[in-house]
Amino acid sequence: GTGDATTYIVPPSRAVWIAPGARHTILALEAAEFRTVYMHADVTPAGWTGCRMLGVTSLLRELIPALDAPGLPAAREEALALLVMQEIAQAATLQLGVPLPHPASGDKRLRALCDAVLQAPGRRHTLAAWAADVGASERTMTRLFRDELGTSFQPWRQQVVLAHALPLLGRGLPVSQVAALCGYASESAFAAMFKAAMGQPPSRLQSEIGL
Repeated sequence: GTGDATTYIVPPSRAVWIAPGARHTILALEAAEFRTVYMHADVTPAGWTGCRMLGVTSLLRELIPALDAPGLPAAREEALALLVMQEIAQAATLQLGVPLPHPASGDKRLRALCDAVLQAPGRRHTLAAWAADVGASERTMTRLFRDELGTSFQPWRQQVVLAHALPLLGRGLPVSQVAALCGYASESAFAAMFKAAMGQPPSRLQSEIGL
């Protein structure tokens, strides 16, 4: 998007590439173990200008801890680092970020609407209803989403729902319960949305992380 801030929820088997010089903070929502790989700005893959969510391949998952092996010979470290960079450069880019209005310069009505949706991601209101709550018209909010966040409301809200659902699934909640908490009347409808966005059903994500 074109907004100045994006929130990424990072489930297992995913990683976030943070662009050189990008200001960022990390918050652990659950008990978690994660690894950070630091790379020189000069090795940024061609065409990568901002932050992005990446899929972590099985090979990349094994390569990163291998770099931490004690007494690693320099030649092996160099070979592993080269493979890590190749895996990162060819990793699938995933749409799993929630762009947010700038806290200072963004339109206050858009900020209020986004905050309301983030606080209650299970409410299945239309954009017109959310807009009325913050004293704006649907047309005005449609324009603000486009101009400030570079997206429309429905795709943005879907990202919010996914960001809400992933930690719940990672915690081991049944898919049916997660679907209800996300405002879906049926588990199958939620699973279809999740698979279309993530490339796999929620049950498979849970099996990948041993749940």
